[in-house]
Amino acid sequence: MRAKVSTGQDDHGHRIVVGVDRSPSSEAALRWAVRHAERTGAKVEAVTVWWYPPGYGLAPVSDDEVADLEGEAGKTLAEALAEVSGLAPDVVVYPRVVEGQAAEVLLQAARGADLLVVGSRGRGGFAAALGSVSRYCVRHAPCPVVVVRGCVPVSS
Repeated sequence: MRAKVSTGQDDHGHRIVVGVDRSPSSEAALRWAVRHAERTGAKVEAVTVWWYPPGYGLAPVSDDEVADLEGEAGKTLAEALAEVSGLAPDVVVYPRVVEGQAAEVLLQAARGADLLVVGSRGRGGFAAALGSVSRYCVRHAPCPVVVVRGCVPVSS
């Protein structure tokens, strides 16, 4: 049996938003969110963000390059969802791939949600030196935030 993955979203019932970037802590956050949704009857909105920073390259960005970035983000999300698919078969998961900056996209997605779940440390790199997405979410989210550290085992 597998978690139900939906392409639509309804506004009825409880909703948990979770940020997914394939870092170990975001994978643990996704598992935590799915388990919590199973206990509470909520739906999960799994959000992966991609972004092509302005000025990253000297040449303009082609449509193919943008499609590649978006496609890789979609693949990242699909792989993460496949890994939790048997964890809670009755939980409905709405996958979303969004262009933008991670913290802002997650805060936007969290409007009207019951809970926002993020990992404690994402992909890192230079962006991590500028500020933490999870810290920003804790400070500015319109709903309660759970920050998941470390690993949450797959088995119950």
